[in-house]
Amino acid sequence: MKLAMIGFGQAGGKIVDRFVEYDRRIGSDVVRSAIAVNTAKADLGGLDNVPERNRVLIGQARVKGHGVGADNELGAEIAEEDIGEVQGAIDEVPVHEIDAFLIVAGMGGGTGSGGAPVLAKHLKRIYTEPVYGLGILPAQDEGGIYTLNAARSFKTFVDEVDNLLVFDNDAWRETGESVRGGYDRINEEIVRRFGVLFAAGEVQQGQQVAESVVDSSEIINTLACGGVSTIGYATETVGGTDGGLLGRFKDDEVDATQTTNRITSLVRKAALGRLTLPCDVESTERSLVVTSGPPKYLNRKGVERGRKWLEDETHSMEVRGGDYPLRSTDHVGAVTLLSGVTEVPRIKELQGVAVETQDNIETIREESDDNLQNLVQDDAGELEALF
Repeated sequence: MKLAMIGFGQAGGKIVDRFVEYDRRIGSDVVRSAIAVNTAKADLGGLDNVPERNRVLIGQARVKGHGVGADNELGAEIAEEDIGEVQGAIDEVPVHEIDAFLIVAGMGGGTGSGGAPVLAKHLKRIYTEPVYGLGILPAQDEGGIYTLNAARSFKTFVDEVDNLLVFDNDAWRETGESVRGGYDRINEEIVRRFGVLFAAGEVQQGQQVAESVVDSSEIINTLACGGVSTIGYATETVGGTDGGLLGRFKDDEVDATQTTNRITSLVRKAALGRLTLPCDVESTERSLVVTSGPPKYLNRKGVERGRKWLEDETHSMEVRGGDYPLRSTDHVGAVTLLSGVTEVPRIKELQGVAVETQDNIETIREESDDNLQNLVQDDAGELEALF
């Protein structure tokens, strides 16, 4: 699937930057264009792979390149005002070569959570290609203001894109992990999962064609139901002695039955394991499964059994599947895309915390107003006593 990726804000820019590096590393040529948009000049300067000409600094007249300080209302206002500057970079995108736009943004900050929905609305008004979002939810320990920003912008982002793919930092942070180390690892997890999904069907010269091809239309049709989507991923080493599902068999011992059974196991592990956004799998409207790895470990029957199992698990009749042969790897993996999920505890929890945070903010404002009024009255009394 060919994408024009636009990273909005600090988190979005870093993830798109990592996507470009990953794309080069595996040679999938998925990222046809990469753009980073930010209100903070320093964040744009810290990118390594997004071309300089595609780094767009907005809001210079209002924030002087210093960012919006987690104020997503200001972020939205600046995006509205400077949308022409962003469009200037998008004008260089070879739109006839892409299948969709993907806007990547952290939902907790100011620039990304405020600006990403504005850009999505703008793109959908101009282009006929689908506009998808990849939203990163903040962890609970990042603070109330980030939770509030995420809750404020989440529904707006969902409404403005054709489908919102979600990654929940809270489900992926590890105890005792440094902030920087945690984000670096999480960004790699994001890129690996979504990278395998979008790379499926992009056959390069000399690469073996899949038995059951997953092309861009399969992904687009799966995401066409709209709403919120999550991704599962599972992988096993081929050969060796690591004890994995596939690792217990030597190459000459792997037959069709063993391969089929193990592909099915990987699909189950991907769907029922650690999702980018934990949810009730049965609430899925449409889904897609892609298996990748050395060609000898992939077969049509395995993909079909995995697809049928996912169909039974989700109770959906719209379950697509295929394989993505990769010669230069020693792993077999399965990616499951669950689209249109509705039973998501984290989203309900996020909204609850946001309501509480908003109530606290109102209480603090009222107390501040009362304190200020009392201070003014006290000062007036003291002045009157002096004169």
